[in-house]
Amino acid sequence: MSLEIRRVATRRDLRSFIRLPWAIHRNHPLWVPPLKFDVRHRLDRSRNPFFQHAEAEYFLALRDGEPVGRISAHYDRNFNAFHHNEWGMFGWFESRDDPLVARELLGAAEGWLRERGRDRMVGPLSFSTNDQDAGVLVDGFDRPPLILNQWTPPYYAELLEEGGLEKAMDLLMWQLYVDEREKVHPAIWKMAEEVSTKHGISVRSMCKRDLEAEVERFLDVYNEAWERNWGFVPLTDEEVRHYAKELKPILDENWAFIAEKDGETVGAALTLPDYNQVLVHMNGRVLPFGWLKALYWRRKIDKVRVFALGVKARHQHTGVAAKLYELHFDSAARTPQRGGEMGWILETNKAMNRAMEGMGGKVVSKYRLYGKSLVAGR
Repeated sequence: MSLEIRRVATRRDLRSFIRLPWAIHRNHPLWVPPLKFDVRHRLDRSRNPFFQHAEAEYFLALRDGEPVGRISAHYDRNFNAFHHNEWGMFGWFESRDDPLVARELLGAAEGWLRERGRDRMVGPLSFSTNDQDAGVLVDGFDRPPLILNQWTPPYYAELLEEGGLEKAMDLLMWQLYVDEREKVHPAIWKMAEEVSTKHGISVRSMCKRDLEAEVERFLDVYNEAWERNWGFVPLTDEEVRHYAKELKPILDENWAFIAEKDGETVGAALTLPDYNQVLVHMNGRVLPFGWLKALYWRRKIDKVRVFALGVKARHQHTGVAAKLYELHFDSAARTPQRGGEMGWILETNKAMNRAMEGMGGKVVSKYRLYGKSLVAGR
């Protein structure tokens, strides 16, 4: 049977690229189908502000005309400038359990990146660490993924390793039930108590009516607090506005916080209700009845994902993070969500991983990013 690797060049190709995960995963109970229109928008070079500073190509693998795999190759000029490197990325990886399909897809991505002067390939990232769906699962295959994470089968990591890639970084998801106050180290409560009285910092919920400004405040912290993180790239103003628009339907003021001192945003936490519990019932469609399912199942959401929690460096001694943790416990006491997961957190982020241990959390899932040198002899 013949195998063809084809660049996505037509509407039909793009439709096949988007629909392929259904052919591979639709019978697995833990796979959460994404909204097809959302995937289309993310891939659209004219709509996604990522492409104002990035280039990408999409590839399909077809066996006897039938799609059996897909991949993207892309590079981000902002990422390269920020890190002073020439890395390229791959993402949107899906494949049948077939090493030849994976090798040919990876080879197509490598070739495209080499042609554009990239010296290393890292992924899967769709498209950056600021986006959803980073890495492939290497632990936690028996758990449903929370919002902005995906479930991937065990053989994906095997295919990438057989394709010549090596581990670059692990991303940890921590389970935390924030109604279990007795498991928290007492020092955290003491630090939280002193945030206002000792340091003059106030912490409040985000205001959904002023969401674009609130997201800008959050991302002011995000771009500073995460700048030393492996793989980080700052968001542009256009991306901030784009994310604000995407977040508005799912943001819950009970779970999003801003810390301020003298008019400056010094810390923030963005925690999202687990809308994967809604998406799993919609099969990728809003119409004709998907919106009715969404209205019903959103009332059943019982978990959250602490997507990002950070404090600017010069205020990290003040206990702001502890106060943000405390507010999460308070929210759990008045909402249907009693816990969930935090992350992902880089395996190398010792401070945050220690904090999760201090909160009584435990690692329940692990996503892995892979890398490969594109320079001969390295």
